[in-house]
Amino acid sequence: MDIGLVGLGKMGYMLALNMRDQGISVIATNRSPEKVDEIEKEGVAGAKSLEALVTSFGDKRKVIWLMVPAGDAVDQNIEMLIPLLNPSDIIIDGGNSNFNETIRRYEYLKGKGIDFIDVGTSGGTSGARNGACLMVGGEREPVAFIEPMLKKISIENGYGYFGAPGSGHYVKMIHNGIEYGMMQAIGEGFDILKASEFDLDFELVSKEWSNGSIIEGLLMRLMHEAFKENPNLDGIAGKVDASGEADWTLQEAIRLKVSAPVITQSLFARYKSKDETLFSEKSVAALRNQFGGHKIYKA
Repeated sequence: MDIGLVGLGKMGYMLALNMRDQGISVIATNRSPEKVDEIEKEGVAGAKSLEALVTSFGDKRKVIWLMVPAGDAVDQNIEMLIPLLNPSDIIIDGGNSNFNETIRRYEYLKGKGIDFIDVGTSGGTSGARNGACLMVGGEREPVAFIEPMLKKISIENGYGYFGAPGSGHYVKMIHNGIEYGMMQAIGEGFDILKASEFDLDFELVSKEWSNGSIIEGLLMRLMHEAFKENPNLDGIAGKVDASGEADWTLQEAIRLKVSAPVITQSLFARYKSKDETLFSEKSVAALRNQFGGHKIYKA
């Protein structure tokens, strides 16, 4: 199976290398051709346009994986792809799209005979490179067609098919809402440690908590990496962006009348992250940079 990958940002680039390593034939394109030149040096086939990408498939069933920012970029790429594709060809949205938009796109493309699959992708850039956590929604037949490829690029036990179109992005949305709460708790814990009368080594604390404690896990290990690189988080502003998925999670909680105070407060904490000196928010900013390469604002 050949995969056409559209979008060579931080995640898309790493996914292309992951696919290459797993023996998957991947052809990649990007809005800026420099990234295509760069990936070609890594042994991944490149195409300088969507048209060139699609025609490289010949008569085979085409699988196009979009790794572009959620929103207009997804719709724009879909519109450019439609005249190039045949019935039963597949478009995958691997970004952080709103599940309602995913359902709309699925229904739109179904009317044109094109299959649409949503793949919520987690694990950050390291996961994309070495084994991602993939949350998948879509009709069973096209998912079954690409499932061997999805399992190859996933970490062990990190692939899940959740059913109806939109379900993959829905599960990923709730995942990100939970992530907000966990990251906020970590940041606040280190804020309290910093305010205490003890002269504590935060790298040592995070290392200790990453080995055998109840709160060990990927986020704590990445917090340890951040403190190894910058023990006091010097020069980092406590400004933390919100990607939108916690907003959608909160909207769902309200719609379903489910209490979600931790996720709500963690989202509001990001909204108010204008006090650039708070150590909790510096910690969250450093942590986001570790797993996703998200922007760090300088103090």
